[in-house]
Amino acid sequence: MNMKNLKYTLFVHLYGLFKIPLVLFVSPRVVEAGKKRFVIKIPLGYRTKNHLNSMYFGALGIGAELSIAAAAVFAISESKQKIDFVFKDFKGEYLKRGDGDVHFICDEVELVNSLIEESKTNPNRIERKMKGYAIVPSVSETEPIMTYELTLSVRNRSLKT
Repeated sequence: MNMKNLKYTLFVHLYGLFKIPLVLFVSPRVVEAGKKRFVIKIPLGYRTKNHLNSMYFGALGIGAELSIAAAAVFAISESKQKIDFVFKDFKGEYLKRGDGDVHFICDEVELVNSLIEESKTNPNRIERKMKGYAIVPSVSETEPIMTYELTLSVRNRSLKT
């Protein structure tokens, strides 16, 4: 893990500690944090596996949400404004079992950043659908085990409506 990813992982853990403690339970790691792509890894282990020794549904949900939320949190922290975000809905399609460490990939970081940028001047709630997918690199680097779509909703508390 390079220093940038370590820094982002620590940030995710601190954010989890103070805002969403359940995130820490699945031990997420930032694998890649770029301007176009964000990848979160959740290891398959005692805390995250189900009775079939594959990734538990709840852990998959946390990873999917976190791959988009982490990108939003970083963009919001850089904006230096009081911007709140929440996910309005969640749609997931489970294609295969997660029989190893799962990587959750959001290739729409630019869309997340543009949404946060738009919220800097717009006092109203803004929503946009974000997509991602998950893979198990130890099985296949290209074949997704899951696809997901979440609606990210943001509002700038710094601006009055």
